[in-house]
Amino acid sequence: MRLLIGAGGTGGHVYPALAVAEALHRSGGGHELTFVGTRGGGGFEKQLVDAYDLPFAAYGEVFAGPIVGVNPLRAFSSMVKMGIGVMQAFALLGKHKPQAILLTGGWANVPVALAARARGIPMLIYLPDIEPGSTIKVLSRFAQKIATTVDASAPFFKPGQTVVTGYPLRGAFMTATREQGIAEFGLSPERKTLLITGGSRGARSVNLAIEAILPDLLADGLQVLHITGNLDWERSQAATADLPDATYYHPYAYCEQMHLAYAAADLAIARAGASTLGELPFYGLPGILVPYPYAWRYQRVNADYLAERGAAIRLDDEKMSDALLPMIRSLMYDEEKLAAMKASAKAVGSGQGAQRIADLLIELAV
Repeated sequence: MRLLIGAGGTGGHVYPALAVAEALHRSGGGHELTFVGTRGGGGFEKQLVDAYDLPFAAYGEVFAGPIVGVNPLRAFSSMVKMGIGVMQAFALLGKHKPQAILLTGGWANVPVALAARARGIPMLIYLPDIEPGSTIKVLSRFAQKIATTVDASAPFFKPGQTVVTGYPLRGAFMTATREQGIAEFGLSPERKTLLITGGSRGARSVNLAIEAILPDLLADGLQVLHITGNLDWERSQAATADLPDATYYHPYAYCEQMHLAYAAADLAIARAGASTLGELPFYGLPGILVPYPYAWRYQRVNADYLAERGAAIRLDDEKMSDALLPMIRSLMYDEEKLAAMKASAKAVGSGQGAQRIADLLIELAV
């Protein structure tokens, strides 16, 4: 079966796409998979695709760019790119002749979606977040089905259009254990582990808040696994250079083994991007979620969804300096509360998202 997967722009769009591709490969069937990313982004998508060594029959790229939320000059430039991208996508679809297409949302998918519409190819869109952005709202008019992480997304689309699949996790996430995580990062099995992550680019405000209370956390007997992000690594290293005892402080600029980090942790402090809805609940990992304050509201909605179900606590950026340390202590040293949050998180999670989306895509292609 000939299938095409389009994803790009951020890891939040690419990783779910790769998880579905992995599920399609695991299920057999000899599917011929084509991946389409964006051109001119420094090879970001290509690097991820190559790193996962999946047997794609072909890889293509099209021009695209953001239109909403950028200055007028960039928006105009993006529209020109989109026009070129549609022609490129139209040619790619004609060459590879996919029987169905999976798109994971965002502006990077617009050219492929428009070309698929013109060629009459069935389309499945996966919405990682709870609320759709403007791009997915438009593209949903062309899609036969919308796969969603949770049922709270259904009201944003036509009745009967959505299918709740859960978040698509890559295979490595399914088998990671606490013991493997402890060994990978050189952690102590006797200490509780606090994980801090702001994504590959990092979250400076979160890093600053952690650095301010790091001596207290270590004095409390915790161990800290801190993913600073590449952009904040050098500054953070300098800021923590004078720690009196850094034995139980484990900083990393970037982590390629996030499944092992989640598996090892007892509590996570993170932004509230789409992956938070799938990765933390799968491991039953309670979270203190700090939504990125300078973006559209989707991170706040994601954080509130988990908080309302007892799986996380939402903490806004401006309150971190006063509230973060007491909040960590109240969770880490209240076994009953932490256990209840773990159970609530586990109840939200599902490990079947990738396979369910793969099955939906195959159904569309038949």
